[in-house]
Amino acid sequence: MSAFYREKVLSVQHWTDTLFSFRATRDSGFRFQNGQFAMIGLEVEGRPLLRAYSMASANHEEELEFFSIKVQDGPLTSKLQKIKEGDTILVGRKATGTLITDNLIPGKRLLLLSTGTGLAPFASLIKDPDVYDRYDQIVLVHGCRQVSELAYGEELVAKLRDDELFGPLLSEKLSYYPTVTREPFRNRGRITDLITSNQLFTDLHQGPLDIETDRIMMCGSPGMLDELKQMFEARGLKEGSGNTPGHFVIEKAFVER
Repeated sequence: MSAFYREKVLSVQHWTDTLFSFRATRDSGFRFQNGQFAMIGLEVEGRPLLRAYSMASANHEEELEFFSIKVQDGPLTSKLQKIKEGDTILVGRKATGTLITDNLIPGKRLLLLSTGTGLAPFASLIKDPDVYDRYDQIVLVHGCRQVSELAYGEELVAKLRDDELFGPLLSEKLSYYPTVTREPFRNRGRITDLITSNQLFTDLHQGPLDIETDRIMMCGSPGMLDELKQMFEARGLKEGSGNTPGHFVIEKAFVER
């Protein structure tokens, strides 16, 4: 048996000159938990060229969706950004990753903190009814440099708010907080600073970070992840894993190439 599924690209959308998303067929045998990633890529000169990508689609959806950066000289993304409808991609048979709810101690508020394409696993998680069962409040934070880079997330949330099943869940429990660092926007600043200053919670009319009730998932730039990890640990929060649930979990297999 091949180590990969060969899936057909169904659609591609270019959001900016650095960001795109695409949908592909999904083999009925491919199983994953919301928040996980798989190795995906292309066959180049007869050999697989792969990187870790989080599924942006939920595990109950019939198609797969991925959200990617474009790197002009990136070994994979320089080629992947040129895919079109009908092309074939490779999808690894095994999904894995730390951003699953079982890796967190039960809590009341779930903070999903992302930068750039680190939004992808949370696009999957906010389409998971189980997440809404587990938490009273869910806060999705997406940090980018420019306003245009927020488009994928803004459309995602807007569509879910209009969805017959998820609309009521989102209106009751989900707070979406997009923020940018390099342009005027209603929310400005780095995620670390917004949490440290409590600006994030003030803007959302919610209470400050609370070790007793808050649980956190993070995916994004290595710099952000390191800063937040140090900040949370200084406040007594412990990192969780598949062996030992904790207050926060980090996805380290972030696609930079």
